[in-house]
Amino acid sequence: MGAEVGAEVLTPAFFGAWIEEAARSVRAERDELTRLDAAIGDADHGTNLDRGFTEAVRALGERCPATPGAVLVLVGSTLIRKVGGASGPLYGTAFREAGKALGDAPAVSAADLAAALTAGVAGVRRLGSAAEGDKTMVDALAPAAGALAEAVREGRGLDDALGAASAAAAAGAAATIPMPARKGRASYLGPRSVGHQDPGATSAALILRALHTVAARW
Repeated sequence: MGAEVGAEVLTPAFFGAWIEEAARSVRAERDELTRLDAAIGDADHGTNLDRGFTEAVRALGERCPATPGAVLVLVGSTLIRKVGGASGPLYGTAFREAGKALGDAPAVSAADLAAALTAGVAGVRRLGSAAEGDKTMVDALAPAAGALAEAVREGRGLDDALGAASAAAAAGAAATIPMPARKGRASYLGPRSVGHQDPGATSAALILRALHTVAARW
């Protein structure tokens, strides 16, 4: 069990470490993400995200943002520029909205992080007009945001709280398997999209797992 929520100070270095861990995770699972996308999409999700997060890590190293919010805004802007298809704008919006929610504070709390994740999910919902049950990344992101917010209200430690968020994201991704797709390219398949795990929800779960990994050693 970690320290009480609110006791942790999350600096730009924490958020930079998250993006580095996310980049490693995406690289490791690139082929699996592409395999999932081949079944119901364009077969490029893993390749595109790998390129985007690699560029995000490079951008952070070159510019060294001074606040957590600036880290996430830069990551979002980079993903929008470097990731093809719908994933770039969606992930880019998620990170940019989360960064904006953090504002200009030099360090933030777990409660701030929970609010930022909620803001990021709201941005994705607006841009993609997607809700839970549509077989998209929202099916992983929304449960994770809810789990983190609940953990913060309960006063759970950062590691524990982000573990709950990561678990909720993983469960949400798995729950997309029996769903028919109602958004994006996969929706054109109709009933044939059933039986396949959504690649966007899967990558979202990977990125949230990376966040928990960093929190566990913070």
